[in-house]
Amino acid sequence: MDHRILGTTMPVLEVVLYPGESVVSVSGELSWMSSAIEMQTSTRMGGGGGMFGAFKRAAGGGSLFMTEYTARQGQGYVVFATKVPGTIMPLQVNSGETYMVHRHGFLCGTPGTELGVGFQQSLGAGIFGGEGFRLQKLTGSAMTWIELSGEVITYDLQPGEVLRVHPGHVGMFEGRVSFEITRVKGIRNMLFGADSIFLAALTGPGRVWLQSLPLPNLAHALSQYIVVGEAKAAGAGAAIGAVLKGVSG
Repeated sequence: MDHRILGTTMPVLEVVLYPGESVVSVSGELSWMSSAIEMQTSTRMGGGGGMFGAFKRAAGGGSLFMTEYTARQGQGYVVFATKVPGTIMPLQVNSGETYMVHRHGFLCGTPGTELGVGFQQSLGAGIFGGEGFRLQKLTGSAMTWIELSGEVITYDLQPGEVLRVHPGHVGMFEGRVSFEITRVKGIRNMLFGADSIFLAALTGPGRVWLQSLPLPNLAHALSQYIVVGEAKAAGAGAAIGAVLKGVSG
């Protein structure tokens, strides 16, 4: 098995599979593939172990179903593209190791990949679209690829060292890193501060990967340019009215 990461701002991952080799991803990640690749969708892959395991995987931010791509008709390739500007990182997961990955971070991996619930906490209706903050638990023995949004900044925390981070910037960290969601102290900070009232506290030892472009931040930045619902209908009505007025005049 070989792989290439192509592009810069919006990279794609091309995985070259030799006869009999496979790679798995959550359903819906495929961008394109060669004719030698066959697909099989099931709940049992990715450490699913049937519907119960699949529900645990989904609770961590994944999906009930996963798809396996296998080279059956000779050598082939399968390609996965990023959804937003970001970075694709290869990550070798060895037996006994654990990684916590943000809910949309797992792109694909070899069949030994296991996904489950790593962390889940509600942060209120206005945070992360009302879905709360979730992390996937990545274990097993496999080669995996992780998608992080924007640029990736890495810190190696020493024992007892604490890093306080806006939850959306948490991309991935080693399982030995202690993690908890904390509230910002001070009523003025909570009511009038422009920053989040929640911060993630990551305590070493261990490695932490932060992402510079959280999806909620991107959605908030774009929201003022999106016209929906009644505003869209009103805008269309005003335009039609102007045209009709011009014709009648």
